[in-house]
Amino acid sequence: MTPTLVRDHLSHAGSAPRVSLDSRARDWSEIQERMLVPLYEAVYERLDVGPGTRLLGLGCGSGLALLMAASRGAAVTGVESDHPERLALARERLLPNAWRARARAGSRIVEGPPRDAAGAKTPAYSLVTAFEPIGCLAGDSEGLGAQLAAATPLAERGTPVVLAGWGPPERCATSAVLRVASRLADPERAAHGWRTALRDDLEEVAQRAGLRPDGSGRVACPFGYADLASAVRGLLSTGLFDAAIAATDQERVDKELTEALHPHQRRDGTVWMPNVFRYLIARTP
Repeated sequence: MTPTLVRDHLSHAGSAPRVSLDSRARDWSEIQERMLVPLYEAVYERLDVGPGTRLLGLGCGSGLALLMAASRGAAVTGVESDHPERLALARERLLPNAWRARARAGSRIVEGPPRDAAGAKTPAYSLVTAFEPIGCLAGDSEGLGAQLAAATPLAERGTPVVLAGWGPPERCATSAVLRVASRLADPERAAHGWRTALRDDLEEVAQRAGLRPDGSGRVACPFGYADLASAVRGLLSTGLFDAAIAATDQERVDKELTEALHPHQRRDGTVWMPNVFRYLIARTP
């Protein structure tokens, strides 16, 4: 869930499970990414995103949040260093050509760290977003802190910076399903598995990055899927289950993930899991 439900550190070489990264990115774009739309909408509405907004999206993935901001008239720049396959889909969505809406003409997509989004003619950003929720993997805030430190100099003084995180486990039905990944992963990787979200996770990340917390909110983001197969594909696209696949095999992960999803399947075959996500608005110094 750059992320995502969780931060995906799938290696392009080595002992990572053999998966089609293009297919995984497409599943993320077509199935999973939309689950956070209520979060994007709530933040954009609260901050009055529209014409005049210059948005820098950290870990922009396949660009749905950027597309929504651009449709409101914002000039958007997305940066992504971990998921080139998702970034290719963001380019398809956002980069202007003869048939795309004029609202997207100011869009930029950058593969690399935030500093690569700077330029001599690039105005300072008036909004920075990091929508990939933290709070479900041990250490998942460390990379975010580095991104924020690199992005802060690119923004105006007092610019809002939005961080997102998982809500309390008792408010997130998906928590129990995602624990399958930790249980199946090998002992060496298990220490980096699921952990319970803490109340002050976002504030601590912001303060370490030199940002000043300035408001927060909670948003219901239910995960809904057409059927069990779609739910499995969507959750696998997050990358959280890659260590489990490497430690066991794809068939076992698919089987146990499907079993964990069964309690959330409704009579019509759809899968529905209520979740709550939290966001923090912080300000640059």
